[in-house]
Amino acid sequence: MRAVIQRVRRARVSVEGRSVGEIGPGLLVLAGVSDGDTSEDRDWLARKIVQMRIFDDDDGVMNRSVREAGGDILAVSQFTLFASTRKGNRPSYSAAARPEVARPAFDALVAELAHLLGRPVPTGVFGAMMQIELVNDGPVTILVDSRARE
Repeated sequence: MRAVIQRVRRARVSVEGRSVGEIGPGLLVLAGVSDGDTSEDRDWLARKIVQMRIFDDDDGVMNRSVREAGGDILAVSQFTLFASTRKGNRPSYSAAARPEVARPAFDALVAELAHLLGRPVPTGVFGAMMQIELVNDGPVTILVDSRARE
């Protein structure tokens, strides 16, 4: 699993002009699922997202997690995180899991994020064309891959 984690002041995801998920300060997480991702990948990624210390403490040092900072998480499924640009100019998405595999895996990630955060995690609509509005805070944007674990 891969995720782009963005610290935001606010974020909203809309489908067909209607807001379907919205948060104030917290994290916008764009998450992608690949074939072969396991529950271990999911659990590792969820822990990493919730425990990552990228919010300022009282001294202005990034030393608090989203949970410690009282922030929220907005999660959006994004298969394009597994794009390959090796050949030509049109990306290949063959490494991304098919929807019948990706959807339950993404739903399980959201459930684990909510469990670790201690409150519901709003999402976009799986498979829909979505518009995302955000105010990036910092900016702080981090790419995490459960297979690389860097």
